[in-house]
Amino acid sequence: MKKKTIWTVAIIMGLSFLALLFLQLNYIEEMAEMKKEQFDESVNRALYQASRNLELNETMRYLENYVGKDSANAKAASASRTPTSFEQKTAMVKPSQIPKAMILRNDSGTISSTKKSIQQMVRNRFVYQKAMVNEVVYNILYSASNKPLRQRINFKLLDQDLRAELLNNGINVGTSINYHFMVTTQDGREVYKCADWPTDASEEDIDEKSYTQLLFRNDPQAKMGVIRVYFPDMNSYIYSSVRFMIPSVIFTLVLLVTFIFTIVVVFRQKRYSEIKNDFINNMTHELKTPIASISLAAQMMNDKSIQKTPSMLDHLCGIVLDESKRLRFLVEKVLQMSMYEKKTAVLKKKHVDLNEMIETISNSFTLRVEHTGGKVYTEIGAVDSTIYVDEMHFQNVIFNLMDNAVKYAKPEEPLSVYIKTWNEGDKVCFSVRDTGQGIKKEDQKKIFEKFYRVHTGNRHDVKGFGLGLAYVKKMVDLHDGEIKVDSVYGKGTTFTIRLPFTPDDEEITE
Repeated sequence: MKKKTIWTVAIIMGLSFLALLFLQLNYIEEMAEMKKEQFDESVNRALYQASRNLELNETMRYLENYVGKDSANAKAASASRTPTSFEQKTAMVKPSQIPKAMILRNDSGTISSTKKSIQQMVRNRFVYQKAMVNEVVYNILYSASNKPLRQRINFKLLDQDLRAELLNNGINVGTSINYHFMVTTQDGREVYKCADWPTDASEEDIDEKSYTQLLFRNDPQAKMGVIRVYFPDMNSYIYSSVRFMIPSVIFTLVLLVTFIFTIVVVFRQKRYSEIKNDFINNMTHELKTPIASISLAAQMMNDKSIQKTPSMLDHLCGIVLDESKRLRFLVEKVLQMSMYEKKTAVLKKKHVDLNEMIETISNSFTLRVEHTGGKVYTEIGAVDSTIYVDEMHFQNVIFNLMDNAVKYAKPEEPLSVYIKTWNEGDKVCFSVRDTGQGIKKEDQKKIFEKFYRVHTGNRHDVKGFGLGLAYVKKMVDLHDGEIKVDSVYGKGTTFTIRLPFTPDDEEITE
């Protein structure tokens, strides 16, 4: 599949997942806002009804007191006065027990006077009761409002009314949510606070989750009270209605992360596939040259028409031997990387002098570098130069670094290679610096990966499998060292390796 197609599918799927996640979060937010509005309306309605009940209870209490006093006064007055003639006649005759037919046959004047007397009694009673109610209202206005709020309010009854009204408005107090309340004056002075009012809550949190309502709102402003109800678990109560959406959001996030991981794996596999194809092309080219040379030498040795002189036979045998070694070296590189990938290698470590190893290898490379018109410069500065390594593999490490310097030299320009050793604390360090092509910054992080080569495609101006630096990195890691690359594209590259210093007489426990 082409990279463009993969990117198109990835973008479409990614946008779809993000849109789905956005819709789910938006739906949760809208549901929470709706629940909050319903909660606000229910609480305010309950507070209003509770404050109204408080005023009604006070009015009923005053009415009961006045009705009780009036009944007692009426009984005392009736016991001390003489009944009127109308009351005596009414008591004796009892008009309610006389049949209507008999009443109609009585004297019309008697009926008319009785009716007028009853109407007058009802009117007098109405006037009296109205005056009594007015007296109660005046007393409440001028007497009750002068009392302190603490005397006017039964806080236990207020708590019961508040709880009942919250339940009536659909708020499950006690099971789903709890509340605390306090009563203050209009100017903020505390009158009452419930025993379980939280002391560790911040003022900002209390203000955010509190509702207020005026008490005795028809009284003078200075006599009014304020009830404040605080719901500490309000947010949990509101978002409890949208908890069923949380698993869907989590599953969507899991799918999104899985999709992103899948796309990353697809691109990684595609890159590995490209690297593998590049490796196969390079390997085919690398193997083709020695095979062709061996085949040509064999044909010449087998051609009876060609006279074989001793010098010619020596030359052909040398070609076969050299190309066979080259084939073996190429195959050995691949096998070594496979072996170390499976961690089945056993290193044969021993004490080696790094300075001597550097000098030996640099001397062997002098001819190759001088062939480009350049020179190898060696600076031996390490005083403590003993390292505990596998000599063969570590020679290959230095060989690969210098081989890369020669391979990536600038065309038609002399190459200079600088090899340096020094001590750094308890480390023995050496560097290989060249004046070649250099490495681009984006490639420097990948050069230690297997099969990775800076050049791509089917170009074979630089031979190799992309295994040299991967092998170097693996060997340095296995010897508890560290490797660093510094390169400026177009100017050259420096590889620096640091290894632990080990005295010759120190015993190493593997």
